[in-house]
Amino acid sequence: MSAVTVIYALLFYVATAILVIGVARKIYIYARAPQPLKIPTTPAPTTRLGVAARMVREVTVFESLFKANKWTWLFGWIFHFCLFVELIWHLRYFTEPVLAFLPWMQWFINFTGYGMVLGLLGLWGRRFLVDRVRYISGPSDHLMLALLVAIGASGLAMKFLVHTDIVALKAFFIGLMTLNWQRMPADPLLLIHLTLVALLMIIFPVSKLLHAPGVFFSPTRNQVDNPREQRWVAGWTAKLDNTKAAGN
Repeated sequence: MSAVTVIYALLFYVATAILVIGVARKIYIYARAPQPLKIPTTPAPTTRLGVAARMVREVTVFESLFKANKWTWLFGWIFHFCLFVELIWHLRYFTEPVLAFLPWMQWFINFTGYGMVLGLLGLWGRRFLVDRVRYISGPSDHLMLALLVAIGASGLAMKFLVHTDIVALKAFFIGLMTLNWQRMPADPLLLIHLTLVALLMIIFPVSKLLHAPGVFFSPTRNQVDNPREQRWVAGWTAKLDNTKAAGN
């Protein structure tokens, strides 16, 4: 077994563990964070069903971003949609047999790589061209966008310029999941692409990309707008009242 196979097998085990444990920890923290105020962004739904519908629109079409800035919404939605399609397409490297619907995506997948990079470049450009955005942009913002662009660009290069042995690559990843390691293709461009992906997995739990799960815990989005009909009592306040009542 080659040194490249061992190094990348261990790398992806570590990266996966950091990603899963780190994101799970953050979700646990988000879920336990107190919400002392009723602060849904108005106009807000007045029922739980309305809140669910609002969250669906927020996650799928970025409703609030569309209302705020059309250009940011356009580039952001293109990037996220193309990234989602690419992630679904990459399932073919982790499933055997291949999921039935994946071959139907073949005609569309040729465009999503370009869309992903185009969307990222648009989002990156606003951090240079828009004064108020440039003012609040730090090095981490630029480095994160550079990392995502590099992942997309290296993926496009492998698809259209320098092809790799995808059969061997699939065997490698399925071998990782079944603890039956297989040879890892040693193509330089593939190694760069996978290194960048592993780096993204490692830094994801401590980056701004946590807005992905975080949006579901945002009180401005997940609260019902019913302060006149029902008094809002935060969880920690209710415990405090119960403790005081028991003391009396």
